[in-house]
Amino acid sequence: MRPNGSHTAGASQLSALRMWAMGLLLLSAVAISPTSVKAAPSQAAAATTHVYLLRGVLNIFSLGLDTIGARLQAQGIPVTVANFVSWSSLADEAAAAYKAGRLKTIILVGHSSGATALPDMIAKLNQLGVPVKLAIGLDSVFKTKLSTGAERYINIYIGDGPGEPVRAAAGLRGKLDNVDVRGTGVGHVSIDKNEAIQRRVIAEINAAIMRSRAPVAPVAEPRAPRSSHSAAAAPARN
Repeated sequence: MRPNGSHTAGASQLSALRMWAMGLLLLSAVAISPTSVKAAPSQAAAATTHVYLLRGVLNIFSLGLDTIGARLQAQGIPVTVANFVSWSSLADEAAAAYKAGRLKTIILVGHSSGATALPDMIAKLNQLGVPVKLAIGLDSVFKTKLSTGAERYINIYIGDGPGEPVRAAAGLRGKLDNVDVRGTGVGHVSIDKNEAIQRRVIAEINAAIMRSRAPVAPVAEPRAPRSSHSAAAAPARN
């Protein structure tokens, strides 16, 4: 029979290992999970919001966006899920609804090439005088430059994979966050399907809708030549 001291030491080591493992799990959760409020927006705010979700190449590798869309619809938030090649016509559709007063909050989400197309869609909406409340890109696959802004742009990418951080052009208005999720177990094909990522996307969307209670001035190109600061976004190569 071992002395009591040896038993106590072994128990202490096991406890320390458990604490270390719990700490590692918490660090991974912080890298992915949002800290924003989890409350759902009101029905009125949800009804005047539209979320556009852009799939990537071949329209078959971004089906996690369909799941996100279904969860948002269950909250009463209107969504459109489409392939990234439709970004220009979707921008026209969103601008018409916004100017007609049917929409107050426009949110964009894209995966892979769908994420690469987001800056182009934002630029077109801005040129049409329409603000974008939030844009979330999931592992954009080409070097992406944001020339005109959403109020907030979140680029969630895998730093040791095919994804790229989004670069901000000089004079960019709006907040840009690049979030590297390497080491969390997600891959390029699975990032849109990952439960923690989906929860973060939905929580960020809900928080943006709740912030939209305050009026947002339309983004319009300056008309006076002396103060023109508009920048045209280069087309994304997909």
